[in-house]
Amino acid sequence: MALRARPGVLTVGDLTGETILVRVQMPELWDTIAVRCGVEASVAALKAAALQQFGQHLHRPVDYVMKLRGHEVVHEGATVRAAGAREGSTFLLTFRHRRPVR
Repeated sequence: MALRARPGVLTVGDLTGETILVRVQMPELWDTIAVRCGVEASVAALKAAALQQFGQHLHRPVDYVMKLRGHEVVHEGATVRAAGAREGSTFLLTFRHRRPVR
């Protein structure tokens, strides 16, 4: 399955078992990355890897929220599979609180 995203695919978790290809989109940067992750990888690990890839590693991960199908993933320690992700799902990674426009 082809996903529209920047070139390259980031990998997260154990890729020896079942894996899925998901996208992580950060609207503040107008950017999207493709991530191949093991279904047992945690949402927190996916979030940390995505923040690193987007160059947001200087910010605290708690300042960001991960959403799937419009709803916040409250338990980020849960696996990607338990959060409800399927092949081709898109996670939205955005600031937890609105930022002022200057």
